[in-house]
Amino acid sequence: MPLLHDPEVLAAILAAPPPPDPTPPPVGDITTRRRNATANFDMIGATYPAVAGVTVERDVLVTDEGAQLALLWYQPDVTGPAGGAALYLHGGGMILDLGHTGRGYDAVVRSYVAHSGVPMLMVDYRAAPEHPHPTPAEDCYAALQWLAAQAAQLGVDPARLAVVGDSAGGALAAAVALMARDRGGPSLALQLLVYPMLDDRTTVPDPQIPVEGMVWTYDDNLTGWGALLGDRAGGPDVPSYAAPARETDLSGLPATYLDTGDLDIFRAEIVGHAARLAAAGVPTELHVYPGCPHGFELLAPAAAVSRHAVDNRVRRLQALRDDTPAE
Repeated sequence: MPLLHDPEVLAAILAAPPPPDPTPPPVGDITTRRRNATANFDMIGATYPAVAGVTVERDVLVTDEGAQLALLWYQPDVTGPAGGAALYLHGGGMILDLGHTGRGYDAVVRSYVAHSGVPMLMVDYRAAPEHPHPTPAEDCYAALQWLAAQAAQLGVDPARLAVVGDSAGGALAAAVALMARDRGGPSLALQLLVYPMLDDRTTVPDPQIPVEGMVWTYDDNLTGWGALLGDRAGGPDVPSYAAPARETDLSGLPATYLDTGDLDIFRAEIVGHAARLAAAGVPTELHVYPGCPHGFELLAPAAAVSRHAVDNRVRRLQALRDDTPAE
C-alpha cells in the first residue's frame, strides 16, 4: 500500500506554479532540468520566510588549478565570543550551480544563520556534466580548507567547524567529511546531512512512494548521477568521494545528523547509511518525516512538519556555539 502525503506539504506542492517546461524531461536532458530548477529556486527565494540581521560578504577561492570559485560568507550581525561555523553545500542534483539555485539558497542560508547564530560559508562549486567527479567534491573540500585557514580572521573557533548540505550538497558534505578524515583535516565537529543524495545505485522505483508530488524522480536521479560519473554510474568502481554510500569504513567520522521524508526516493539509502554510521561508532541522529517528499521544507516552509524539521537542524547547529562538542 502506498505511503500517504502530509496534507499541508502536498497542498503547497500542488499550489506551486508550473515549471517553464511542464512535460517531464527524459533521462539525460540537463538543459530542461536546469531551466525548470532555476524557476523553482527563484520561486523559493521569493516565498521563503524572510529574516533580518544577517550580513553577506563575498570572496574568491582560487583552486590549485587556478579556477576561481565564488564564496559567500553569511554572518549574524550580532556575534558573541568565537564559536563554530559551517560550510553549507547547496543541492542541485549534481548538475546545478549557484547560477541556477542561488536565489533560493541565499534565503535558506540566511534563515539558518539568523535562527542558529552560526555563520556559514557557501561556495559556488563547479557542477557536472561540464565538471564531473572529482571536481565538485574537490571544490567543496578546498572551501573547507579555506574556512579553516581563515578561522582566526573570521572570528571562528577552528575546532568547531561543521559541514552541512542538502540533497546533492548532502552527498558532497558526506564526501568532504570522508576527505577530511582521510587527509588529516580540517577537523569537523559535525556533519549535517539533509536528505542527502548518497548512492548512485538508487534506480529502481519504490512502489510505496506515490508519483504525485514527487519532487526528485528516478529519471532525475539517473540524469544527475550520469552527469557526475558517466558510464561508471551504477557500476562496480564508483569511488566513495563521489557516492558516499559506497564507503565501507565509516569509523572516525564526526557526529552526524541525517533527515529525510518517507516519500523521498533517497529514504532507504539514508536510513541504511545512518545504521552503518551508528554501527561504526559514530554518534548518529536520524529523522524520517512521514508524508514528506524530497525538498519538502523548501516548498512548504509553513507546514508544521517543515517547521519541526528545520528546528531540529537549527538545534544541532546551535550546539556549535556551546562549550561542549556537537553530538
